[in-house]
Amino acid sequence: MAFILSAQREPETIVTAFAQYRAYVAGNAARFPRGAYALAASEWYFDPRDHRCPHDAWLESVTIAEPAPVERSEQRVTAIRVRLLGAYHDGFIELFYSRVIRYSLSSPSSARGLGDWLYDEFRVATGGHLIHEIEWAGFPSDEGSRWVIEASDVEFQWIPR
Repeated sequence: MAFILSAQREPETIVTAFAQYRAYVAGNAARFPRGAYALAASEWYFDPRDHRCPHDAWLESVTIAEPAPVERSEQRVTAIRVRLLGAYHDGFIELFYSRVIRYSLSSPSSARGLGDWLYDEFRVATGGHLIHEIEWAGFPSDEGSRWVIEASDVEFQWIPR
């Protein structure tokens, strides 16, 4: 169930939607992976005035890798790293998912790129994993892209430019 994605962001309901999301995060604090909870419960992550907030950031790169331990190279684990140019262009945001269970990167139209990072939210999957759903703005006459990443957790890093 989504709380604060595009479909829930009607002007008359956005305050209620955020209150419900905050209650969901608080009510599931013990189930949330640590890194995801720290972001979802923070005041700054969803505040577009904070330079670390991903809203309106631009994608610099996404890397999907399957690093393997040296001793057992057939035991693969998927990892995803997302690097964004912050909305104020004064730093980079990196999100790292070290143990990805599943992911979907859907982009019906990306001839001009994905556009701005629009909205995202963190939820807890039935098995206790993180679900991070991300919506990209796209461009006029383009359908925006949607990413859904299910992973053990997420690590956040702000890198000043």
